[in-house]
Amino acid sequence: QVQLVESGGGLVQAGGSLRLSCAASGGIFNVMGWYRQAPGNQRELVAAATRIGTKNYADSVKGRFTISRDGADNTIFLQMNSLKPEDTAVYYCNVNGATYGGVFYNNDYWGQGTQVTVSS
Repeated sequence: QVQLVESGGGLVQAGGSLRLSCAASGGIFNVMGWYRQAPGNQRELVAAATRIGTKNYADSVKGRFTISRDGADNTIFLQMNSLKPEDTAVYYCNVNGATYGGVFYNNDYWGQGTQVTVSS
């Protein structure tokens, strides 16, 4: 069973930094990333990283956020610098594609979400 456990959200002033963590267990994961959803908005991709190291960022966070995966490929981090009030949202850890029990599942798996609030 795939499980994602997030941590690291909180309240920060504009210009500050936060670091989110997501520990995944239960399989071998293809793409791991972060999405966010602000009230009234659709969930959107923030950043993602593949097992081979390819990274992708939303234009709105390029140059400010950095995604990384640890050597064992089961934990990802999102370093968020120069935070802006418009970054305020619930951030969700996501895994796309997991192999367990010798079978590949082309599914999306989600964490419970962690609130990030940036005050002006």
